[in-house]
Amino acid sequence: MNKKKVLIFDDDANILELCAIVLQDFGYDVEVSETSHDIIEKVSEIKPDVILMDNWIPDIGGIKATQLLKKDPDFNRIPVIYFSANNDIHLLAQTAGADAYLSKPFDLTELENIVSEAIKKTA
Repeated sequence: MNKKKVLIFDDDANILELCAIVLQDFGYDVEVSETSHDIIEKVSEIKPDVILMDNWIPDIGGIKATQLLKKDPDFNRIPVIYFSANNDIHLLAQTAGADAYLSKPFDLTELENIVSEAIKKTA
């Protein structure tokens, strides 16, 4: 069975590292990016099964990056999980067109559950 790929966009290296370690422990292949301006190139290169998107990511921000992805007919079916410490994360996720959201700080089990749910929906 092929390992499922998760692509994480976050400008916080600690969060990237933590999420990568946790998701790798759950058997996922993980790729990370600290910027979002080249999201289409990154996604076409990596071909992730699911994307975790931070709100405050340079250079164009999570909302714009997610919208770009969702407008692209090649990639709009890839689930995007929006994650942020903002109180209004559900509204941000909705504006972005994300498929799900996760509030920071989050529980590691929550992280694994939301990723596996998103992947199940696309299967």
